[in-house]
Amino acid sequence: MTQTRKPGRPRKSAYTTPKPNAGVDVPPDRPLTTKEGWSAFVRHKPEAPAVLSAEALLGLAADQRAAHEDRLRDYHADLPLVNTPTIQKVISTGRLLAQLNRRQISARRGIVISGMSGTGKTTALTQLGRAHELAARRRHPDDGNRLPVIYVTVPPAATPRMLAVEFARFLGLEFPARANLTDVTDAVCSVAAHTHVDLVLVDEIHNISLATRSGAEVSDQLKYFAERLPATFVYAGVEVEAQGLFAGARGRQLAGRFSVVPAIPFAYGTNEQRGTWRALVAALENMLRLREHVPGTLPVMAEQLYRRSGGMIGSLSQLIRGAAILAIEDGSEKITAELLDLVPVDYAAQRSVTATQAPPRAVGEPSAI
Repeated sequence: MTQTRKPGRPRKSAYTTPKPNAGVDVPPDRPLTTKEGWSAFVRHKPEAPAVLSAEALLGLAADQRAAHEDRLRDYHADLPLVNTPTIQKVISTGRLLAQLNRRQISARRGIVISGMSGTGKTTALTQLGRAHELAARRRHPDDGNRLPVIYVTVPPAATPRMLAVEFARFLGLEFPARANLTDVTDAVCSVAAHTHVDLVLVDEIHNISLATRSGAEVSDQLKYFAERLPATFVYAGVEVEAQGLFAGARGRQLAGRFSVVPAIPFAYGTNEQRGTWRALVAALENMLRLREHVPGTLPVMAEQLYRRSGGMIGSLSQLIRGAAILAIEDGSEKITAELLDLVPVDYAAQRSVTATQAPPRAVGEPSAI
């Protein structure tokens, strides 16, 4: 016997949009994995502070000088990005696939960005999303409800429901604890369709292990989203080939639809590779706003920077940004080799430095020269 709903009692939605907390001074949680945080990232454009002469700086009051130094520190902590070959490849490939997928009903093509930690995978992923959204905003300037991009990360030990909730959280949807996977998925797909989502970015894809039951189920949930949403999907993760992302029946299907863009450290063997590295260092140096820094100083130290960073863009950026902040702190406002040595680097870069150093010779062992 089927039951019917009593008339006059409207059915409640399975999800709600969260309301802002009035009167709360704590800054809202707005990471990139929320539409508010993503929108702020897309709109953000670092503004270079003025480079004041020594005389102008001495003429400032103490509070004005402190404010100027704060602006300098903030700017150098968030230096504008350099358009690396990986970023260029991801953006050009992503734009092409978005066009190819526009009229596809299923089996849409996608990208997997794979590489070591610190090689710029997340940067390339988010820069693709930013470029895509800015282009969509230019094409539809009057559509304030359009959300062209979704950006999520795969949680550790994820379940299908956890992944679906990540999509929902980006869109600003909240669910009661009793909401099941179908409720969450249907709501996400409905809102994504109404807001014209056409690019989905999934970071930390290496957290999905196809060798486990839960990992396979998460992969199936992601594939279901890819079938339901008329969007291009782009994944990024640490060495996903070695993690087994393309293994088994599920992996072979993924391999048949996704192109891999490798994110690798810069090489420094040939003259051409060294020239490319020096150009990258020079491009970063051009972003600096330090009063006493002499242009051309950093390219001269390109080999030192390569050895300290292991050719990884993330480590190179940390070195230059860190040295710039130290130069502001000590008042010199110029980057030197000594300041670069004071900046800590990540463990992967440290290992690279150790690997490039010659092992110590035993006592009495003849030199190789």
